[in-house]
Amino acid sequence: MDATGAPLGPAVSRMADDWPRSAPAPLIHARLRAAPEDFVVEEQMPFTPAGAGEHLWLKISKRGLNTDRAAQILAKAAGVARRDVSYAGMKDRHAVTVQWFSLHLPGRTPEISALPPGLEVLEAVRHTRKLRIGALAGNRFTIVLRECTGDREATTRRIEELRVRGVPNYFGEQRFGREGGNLERARAMFSGADTSGDRKLRGIYLSAARSWLFNEVLARRVADGTWDRMLEGDVMILNGSRSFFVPEAIDETLLRRLGEGDIHPSGPLWGRGELPTQGRVRDLEQAIAAEHSGFATGLEAAGLEQERRALRVIPKEIEAEWFDAATLRLRFSLPAGTYATAVLRELADYRTEDHAGGGSG
Repeated sequence: MDATGAPLGPAVSRMADDWPRSAPAPLIHARLRAAPEDFVVEEQMPFTPAGAGEHLWLKISKRGLNTDRAAQILAKAAGVARRDVSYAGMKDRHAVTVQWFSLHLPGRTPEISALPPGLEVLEAVRHTRKLRIGALAGNRFTIVLRECTGDREATTRRIEELRVRGVPNYFGEQRFGREGGNLERARAMFSGADTSGDRKLRGIYLSAARSWLFNEVLARRVADGTWDRMLEGDVMILNGSRSFFVPEAIDETLLRRLGEGDIHPSGPLWGRGELPTQGRVRDLEQAIAAEHSGFATGLEAAGLEQERRALRVIPKEIEAEWFDAATLRLRFSLPAGTYATAVLRELADYRTEDHAGGGSG
C-alpha cells in the first residue's frame, strides 16, 4: 500500500528492451559507445545570448564527465558556489558532449583555467539571465555503431522511413536508473518508506514514475499500431511544443497536418486533474493508471498536474553513412526532452557494455 492507501500495483519487471518497436525486429546487431567519441551530442539553443548581463555563459566540450560533475568543477574554477552554476539539460558521461553552462558572476569575469582533461571552454559570452532546465531547441547527435551484423540495405531503407514516419517517443532507459532503481525508490517514497526529503532525488523519482506510465501507454499504442495515428478521443499536441488541443472531429486538414509532422497524438504525463482524452483513448490511459495505481496516486499526491507528451518524434536531418561493412555512422537532430535511443532501438539491437544513456536533455 502507498501513503494514500492505494495498492502499489504489479512489480515493475519490464525494461526498455521489452517495450514494443514500431517495426519488425531490429535489422542489425551492433556495439554502441565503444568509446566516448562514438556518441557525440551538441546542444542547439533557441536564441543567442545577449552579450551583456550578470551571467557568464560558457559553451563547454566535455568527455567522460556527467553534467553535474562538470558543474562542480566549473564552480570551483570560477570561485562561486555550486548553486550559482546552471545548465539546460543533463548529458551522459560516456560521451563527448557540447553544452552550455551559466555562472552567476555579476561585475566580474574570472579566469577559468586549470580545467581537468576532458573539459574545455569553447566560447564565453554574457547574458541577462541564467540557463534553466529545458531551455533548449534540441540536440544534434553523431553516433557510430560498430561491429554491425545484419541487413545493411534494409537498415538504410528503414532510416528513410523514419525520416517521414518518426519513431515512438519513449523515455530512455536511463530515466529509470540502473535495473529500474529509480522506480523502486519512487515506490518507497510513495509508500512512506523513504522519507529522506532530498528535493533533487525526489524530482528524479517523480520523473521516473511519470515516465513509466507514459511509456506503458505508448507501448500499448505501438502494439496496436495506433501510436502515429489519430483516433477519436485523442488529444493532439503541436510539434516541438507543450500546447495541445482536443479535435472536435477528425478531418482532412488534421490528417494532412499529422502526415506533415505538424501535430502528433499525445500520451499522459500523469498528475492531478481530469484526462482531456475521450472514449477508448481515455479508457486505455485510465486502465494503465489503474494497473500502476501506486505510481498514479503518488504523483497526484505529490501535486503534479496532468500534462501531455507527443507519442512520436520525427528525427530531423537524419544522415547515415556506412564506413565499412561493420561500421555505421548516424547523424540526426531531436527536440529537447527526447532520446536518441528511441531512434537507435528502431534500427539496431545494440549492446552498450554497461554504459547507460542516450538522453537529449
